[in-house]
Amino acid sequence: MVKRMAALLLTAAVLSAAAGCNYEELAQQSDTDYGSRQANDPKMLGERAYGPMTNNPHQHDNAFFEYSSAISNKVSTLNGVASAIVMLTDKNAYVGLMLDWSAVGTKNNGGTNEQDNTGTNEGVYNVDTGSPYGNSRALVYPYNSYFSVNDVNDLSNELKQTVAKQVRQLAPNVEEVHISANMELVNYFNEFAKEAWGGRSLMPWIDTFNTVIKYHFAGGKIMPPPLTQPGTVSPSESQMER
Repeated sequence: MVKRMAALLLTAAVLSAAAGCNYEELAQQSDTDYGSRQANDPKMLGERAYGPMTNNPHQHDNAFFEYSSAISNKVSTLNGVASAIVMLTDKNAYVGLMLDWSAVGTKNNGGTNEQDNTGTNEGVYNVDTGSPYGNSRALVYPYNSYFSVNDVNDLSNELKQTVAKQVRQLAPNVEEVHISANMELVNYFNEFAKEAWGGRSLMPWIDTFNTVIKYHFAGGKIMPPPLTQPGTVSPSESQMER
């Protein structure tokens, strides 16, 4: 009887340990955890799917670009991603992310969030000034907004790998996939997407697009005017002025 009881307890312990290991493995494989960063991490197995892949100095000299609703919607379904805007070019795919902290480890480093959303508790938009008004043109803003990450290097590699794999499933021929959650990049992508949603060609904005892309992904020296600042003319407004 004693031996039988001991055997049952041992079996239960083994099953419990196995369940724990399976849970941990499932968590690492899922899109709820981008921060485990363990050896042989399931998300990072295989070749890197994001970032620079060539030594072509003209990799970001795109001849055209278009908004992809299908890939944007697919990436937006990932945990941790509030929304995504994906642009395809003749060479690459570029992804602008807004984060919602519904998954852990989306940032490589901790620290203060770039958004202050406490104004929602006080009935104001800008908690610093007490203003009830926001910037209707900016999709991502320092106040009452989904979350941004200024530096692409501060985004989890696991998150970027997961996003890039999603992109390549629907666009297998792209040479490179570049991913950012930078506030200004996402706001520019939103302006370009508005043009596409309105049925207008994006070709008038190819130079602006390449300037934005090179600044954020290739160390470009020309900084596009920040759309979060009052008085900055957006692409759609510039088109209306013409």
